[in-house]
Order: sequence, then structure tokens, then C-alpha cells
Amino acid sequence: MTTCRTTRLVPTRIAKAIVVGATLSALQAGAAWDTYVKGSFGPVVNWPLIPIHVVLLPDGRVLGYGTDGQGNQTGQFTYDVWDPAKGTGAASHLTLPNTTGTDTFCSGQIVLPASGAVLLTGGDKTVNNVRNYSVNDVNLFDYRSSALYSAQQPMSFLRWYPTVLTTAAGEVLVLGGRIDPDTPAPTPEVYTEGKGWRSLTTAADDNAYGINNWSYPRAWQAPNGKVFIATKLGGTYFLDPAGTGKLEKASLTLPASDEYLTSLMYAPGKILSFRKLNKAVVIDINGATPKATNVTGVGQDRYHGSATVMADGKVFVSGGSFVSNVANGVAYTAKIWNPANNGWTTAATAVKMRLYHSVSMLLPDGRVLTAGGGAPGPVINLNGEIYTPPYLYKQDITGTLATRPSITSAPATATWGSPITVTANVSGISKVTLVKTGSVTHTVDFDQRFLNLGYTASGSTLKVNMPTSANVAPPGYYMLFVFNSAGVPSVAKIIKLG
Repeated sequence: MTTCRTTRLVPTRIAKAIVVGATLSALQAGAAWDTYVKGSFGPVVNWPLIPIHVVLLPDGRVLGYGTDGQGNQTGQFTYDVWDPAKGTGAASHLTLPNTTGTDTFCSGQIVLPASGAVLLTGGDKTVNNVRNYSVNDVNLFDYRSSALYSAQQPMSFLRWYPTVLTTAAGEVLVLGGRIDPDTPAPTPEVYTEGKGWRSLTTAADDNAYGINNWSYPRAWQAPNGKVFIATKLGGTYFLDPAGTGKLEKASLTLPASDEYLTSLMYAPGKILSFRKLNKAVVIDINGATPKATNVTGVGQDRYHGSATVMADGKVFVSGGSFVSNVANGVAYTAKIWNPANNGWTTAATAVKMRLYHSVSMLLPDGRVLTAGGGAPGPVINLNGEIYTPPYLYKQDITGTLATRPSITSAPATATWGSPITVTANVSGISKVTLVKTGSVTHTVDFDQRFLNLGYTASGSTLKVNMPTSANVAPPGYYMLFVFNSAGVPSVAKIIKLG
């Protein structure tokens, strides 16, 4: 940063402070003076494959798959397990052969709430040298042994591009996908651990998750006990997955969206959904009927961009471009949306374009992994950039990381409505949050959700109130963060709820 540029960008009193003492040292070391507002992207680091699919495992590692080591389309040959605790070098990755015979490219994946294994549903198949047909294969990844193996329980329907999510009942619901290039799969299926599959034959529908909305349908467990679906054409639905299923059309109609514009549940019953033509809405499904309000200041359409709820409940929006998977209007600069005031902040700028087949996912240390893109794309990104949010920096112009609190003890499991005891290494905790572990592909984080938790404090000991209902917090694995008085989060403790 030159003296001339510094003078233009910051007030005089700050410019004077920048050129003295420790602050100058921080800038010379590469830290930006405004990281406490924008955060920062770390250096571009190599990845063993394009991580088209990523899953945060119960032990804090990250499962990734989707291509071979050269970035070619196929999930048939390898998968990778990255350990963030070991950094980002080659030693942090465990890359293993996929011996299942399934090409898991463009499948759907979720951590099972009881066992913690990753359920992988469907995938790709080549017919007469033509790719992008489908399979009904079901595979499991055991994080304890880092092994991928066949579940020996296929689905009733072949699926490519299916959505998977955890229901309040602790089952896994599979929606959409297609059977072959001309045939969608409009009948949902449900997987129950220890029992297998059942088809929701009385809930088949082409508009909710069939021919008109088959590509990774956007769906969330709703507070009313049903599953809410927001389609790309604007229709909304509630699905009751009990028994053989029941689908109801909701009264809300949204502006048109696209299968490659992202949506996420950022708070209980509230969804930020990006729509076409530089639009976004907040969908509120907490009341008797769903409602939507407009969100201004989106900035641009971000086809293949990502939205990730962070440890503090703000939403990190990154990647994408004006034109789907074309280097036209590429959004290198990220933005942060604050639900508290419906306002946007300009965040840091990445080096790499993140378009088709890129991912973004919150890590237990509070940073956000952004990675991938390609297969196909204007570039092949066998790499990642890790974003450090503003809440991890000192709230000053030094550009240095803040001192973090730490969780010194917390239970491994919790149940709804029952408080847990958590201890920290400091008193004066200001906030406790719970974030569902991520499972990401194609702009979708299947189970993503965030909750502020109530608590009482006695010194460094906290009595933390767990969510009261599985409708609000479905069973599974969550990251528990505690924030100190300066608003800095701890590294998360991963807790199994249910």
C-alpha cells in the first residue's frame, strides 16, 4: 500500500496512525487495515481434486469429491479428506481411491444424524460414451475409518442432482434429480437408518421437484413440522414426509429464480433466497402462511455463487458471475448481509473466480472454505481460498487477529429442551450460537441453519438452552460457538443433537 493510496482511502488521523510502529509492521506483513470490516481471503492453496461436493464430518475434517486429480469430471476414482487442523499443505489431505464402482459426480450427500456416516445418494453414469445419465446407488462414508463403501440398499429411483436433507423425525428426505437426460424423478424417497428406503408415492409432483424443478430443489425442514420447498419458477410447497407423503401448495408466489442461484436458511424459519434480475427475498415460514419481503442492495446476479451463514449469524455471499459459468461479470469481491438491519457490507476480494462446481462452507474455527470451480468451466480450479471473517480480527486498523475465547468443556451430545453446561476460558461471554454442520454442492448447503441460544452465566460457566424442537433444529451434528465480550468466537465444539 503506497502513501498516496493510503491518504485517499482513509481519514487523515488514521493515515497518520498507519505509518507508525506496530501498525506499519502489520501492513508490511501483508495485513490490510480494514480487515475488521471486510475480513480477508488467505492465499490460494492447492487441492487434490475439484471439491464439487464437501461435507463437514463429525470430527471436524472435510470430505470432498467430484473429479479426478486433473480436474476431469468424475467421482469414480478418488475422494479426499482434508484436516484443517493440519493446515493446507499436502500432509493435511488424505486422498483415497473410490472402490465402490459408483461415479458420485453430482450426487447428493448428507451426514446421517444417528451414526454420523455420510450418506451419498445417486450419481453419474456413462451410457454409450455419453455422460450425465443416472444411478440409484447408495454409498456410505465412515469418518472413523475414512472408508467409502456401498450401502447395499439402492433407491427405487435413479437420481442425478438430488437434494437431501434431514427431517425432524431424524430421517433423510431425497427430492428431485433426474432418471436420465429426458426424465425427472418426481417421487421423493425417505431413508431411515437401520431400516432402509420408502417412496412417498402419494406426494409425487412435477412442479415441486419434478420436470419443472428437478435440479437440486431448494427445501428445508420447517418449524411447522413439514418440509418447505421454494421452486425456481416461484411456486412454494409444504411436504409432509410421514408415511407415503402429502404435498400441499402454499399461497406464496416468489419472483423467478434459477437452479444456480443460491438460497439458505439463516435463522429459524427464515430463508434468504436469491432470485433472477438482481433480486433477493427473505421468506418467513414461521407463521400460518409463508411470507416474503424484498432485500435490496444485492449488487448483481451471482450465478453459481454461494451463501454461507457464519458463526455470528451474518451471511457471507461469494463467487458467481453475471452469466452462468461464463467469465462475464465475475464477482471476485464478496459481500456480507446482516439480517439485523437488512444491510450489506463489502467484504474482501478473492483471487480466483468461483463459478460452476465451486463451494463455500463454514469451518469449526469460524473461517469459511471457498474452493473449486470447473469440470467444466472457464477455469479449472484445483485450489481453495479460506476466508477469515471480520469477527476474527481486532476491531482496529492493525489488521491483526483478535484473542479468541476457548471452550474448555462441553458435552458431546444434547437433547431438545434440556440445557447443557459449557465452560470457557474467560468470563463475559456475550453470545452463544449453534450452526448445523455443512453439506454443500451446486450452490446448496442442504442442512444449513443457524440459531442464537439463550444462556445464563456464572463466571466462566454457562448454562446453555438447547432448541426446544426438532422442527427448528433437526437431529444431527452442530457447531457450538461462544463469543467473548469483544464479539470474537471460539473454535466450535461439535455436538450431536438428538
